[in-house]
Amino acid sequence: MRAPTSSWRQGLDVPSRLFERSGNDYELFEEDGEFVLSIELPGFDPAEITASWDSGVLNVAAEHEDEQRGQRRTYHRRFRFPKDVDDEAIAAEYNNGILEVRLPVETGAAVSGTEIEVEA
Repeated sequence: MRAPTSSWRQGLDVPSRLFERSGNDYELFEEDGEFVLSIELPGFDPAEITASWDSGVLNVAAEHEDEQRGQRRTYHRRFRFPKDVDDEAIAAEYNNGILEVRLPVETGAAVSGTEIEVEA
């Protein structure tokens, strides 16, 4: 069930979903042999963002302190990848509030694990 539209939007012909905040602040997809991860980090300076790779897990952290307003913002998220990544070729770029990390999949890398039978 959708939450009722707030009173200030009732007369507007705008879908209410434009004003809903989803829990996802990132987009992750695989294309052309690499994972591409885009994370929304508006208001951070590139020097305030760290990204590290360790055993199939990408850690992204950011911290910003606004002394004038007495506010501190932090961000931390871990992403686990199902394929072997060429850790020497990982690249990250921050532009217009978006951090984009490219993680090339190693040639011949396959998902390891066991196939699970789906029963009807």
